Amino acid sequence: MTDTGFLISSAQKARVAPMSQREQDGTLKPMAFEMPQRPEFFMGGGALFSTPRNYMAFLQMLLHEGTFNGARLLKPETIALMQQNHIGDLNVQTLKTTVPDVSNDANLFPGMVQKWGLSWDINTQQGPAGRSAGSVAWAGLFNTYFWLDPSKRVTGIIMTQLLPFADVEVLKLFAKFESGMYQAVG
Repeated sequence: MTDTGFLISSAQKARVAPMSQREQDGTLKPMAFEMPQRPEFFMGGGALFSTPRNYMAFLQMLLHEGTFNGARLLKPETIALMQQNHIGDLNVQTLKTTVPDVSNDANLFPGMVQKWGLSWDINTQQGPAGRSAGSVAWAGLFNTYFWLDPSKRVTGIIMTQLLPFADVEVLKLFAKFESGMYQAVG
C-alpha cells in the first residue's frame, strides 16, 4: 500500500483529485483544500490518504481473514474480533452535524439497529442493496464509503472528493453500486 499514509509526497500530491462542495441548489463548486503535512498529531479516525487500488487491497486482506497475496498480515481471530459488536446493548445513532458545510446528518441504515465493531458500523439486518446482516462498513469525510460482507464474500469501495459528508447523491450512487455488485455475484 505504497500510496496510503498520513503524509504524501510531491508526486502523490500531484495526483490528488480536486475537491468539490455541493451547493444548496445541487451544483458542485470546486474548492481549495489541503491537509496539513506537518500536523500537530496523526488522527486515527481521519486524514488518511489512499487510492482506490490501495484501499481495495486492504479490504481484500480483511475479506480473506487477514491474508493478502499469500502473506498473513492479521490473525483470523483478530478479524473476527473486529467484526463483533463492541457496544453491547447500545445502538449506533444518527450522527448529528454541528457544521452543515462539512457534514450532513449521517446514518448508513436509518431505522435499522446498528452496532459498532472495532473500526466500523455493523448492520444487524440485511441491507436494502443486498448486504448481508453482520456486514461491516464505514466512511470518510469526503464521501468515501466501503463495505465488507464476510458472509457473501463481497466488498466494495467508492471514493469521491466532495463535501459535505453524507451527500445524498453520492449515497444513492453507492447504493446502486452495491446493488450492482450483488447482482453480478448472484
